[in-house]
Amino acid sequence: MLIQQYLSPVQPNSLGYYPSEFSVTLGSRIVTHTPEEGCPDIPDEGLVMVGVGEDRGVENNAGCDEAPDTIRRYLYPLAIPHVDTKIIDLGNIILGQTVEDTYYALAEVVAEVVQHGSTLIVLGGSQDLTFAAYKGYEKLNRIINIASIDSRFDLENNDSITSRTWLRNIIMQNPNYLFFNANIGYQTHLVGQDYVRLMDDLKFDAYRLGEVRHDMTRAETLIRNSDLLSVDIGAIRQSDAPGNLSPSPHGFYGEDYCQMMRFAGMSNKTSCLGLFEVNPRYDNRGQTSHMVAQGLWYFIEGYYLRKHDNPRFFPENCKHFIVKMEDPEIDLEFYKSKLSDRWWVRVPCDDSQLQEIYSNQLMLPCTYGDYLQSLKGELPALWMKYYQRLNS
Repeated sequence: MLIQQYLSPVQPNSLGYYPSEFSVTLGSRIVTHTPEEGCPDIPDEGLVMVGVGEDRGVENNAGCDEAPDTIRRYLYPLAIPHVDTKIIDLGNIILGQTVEDTYYALAEVVAEVVQHGSTLIVLGGSQDLTFAAYKGYEKLNRIINIASIDSRFDLENNDSITSRTWLRNIIMQNPNYLFFNANIGYQTHLVGQDYVRLMDDLKFDAYRLGEVRHDMTRAETLIRNSDLLSVDIGAIRQSDAPGNLSPSPHGFYGEDYCQMMRFAGMSNKTSCLGLFEVNPRYDNRGQTSHMVAQGLWYFIEGYYLRKHDNPRFFPENCKHFIVKMEDPEIDLEFYKSKLSDRWWVRVPCDDSQLQEIYSNQLMLPCTYGDYLQSLKGELPALWMKYYQRLNS
């Protein structure tokens, strides 16, 4: 495994426990890169975890580099979420001489894990590492969707890559492998209207915190549609996640976070989850790291509850509905899973060459509400953005 050169082992004493104490806990199902055991192999279609204690690209949250082992300390002692649970912990990425060197190492790890068909959990570190994760997909020439649970859009105009500019830097890449981006839970008092209009002009999607908390089914569809999910722990309210240099009194509750992590785990499409901006220096008795670890527990549980119900690959497990629209004259094809009751809608593409390039984007997760809206003769807003991106 060539990526071994980028990885350092986890010291058992840094976990606060020792392997012998993990016999009936999640830690007993984690194969960890230790000095004694060496680095485990990456499985095909499994769960893999790596820590990246990098914060040189952070803005106003120095100290989040200490998070990976702190989160592990709360994750390992949790209960086993599923009888088949097995996780490979690759240890921590060795920090490069420059932050760009660390980006390169993480991109290599992401590419290696995703190429094996496994799902990677990245314990950051600062959120600019999302850019490095994107570069991993770029190495594989994969068109992807990114969703971010974030109170901001991270579109600030700056040539350097930081935790507030990573999305702009991804958009500026040429060639570009980002097809769609969705923000979940932005707060209007933190986001300028120029950025809201920019997201709309780019045909990306963004939902305010209140909208998402009112109806979590929309968050589920956006997460189910993502290859890469980036979580800024600053999107969680200060009372639930104080471990951040600039926490906000408003945001998601810890329960919301755990629910969204379960959505991500159950998504057959999500192949990389990044958890960023946890800062143990400002935490309250490990509260934030503990909450993040519990959310990871729900992600792991969701992973082992994945259903073979994507209509693109398993049409036999879905019911098919056709809604004839009058303006424009088009047939909307909806699919409802017989296994999970989840919904999808097909997005047509007029260009045969683009159909092949974006084949993984033509089946769009949606809600039952989107189906009901189409019965009234109204095109779902998310479908329209997808259609415009494919046929512009």
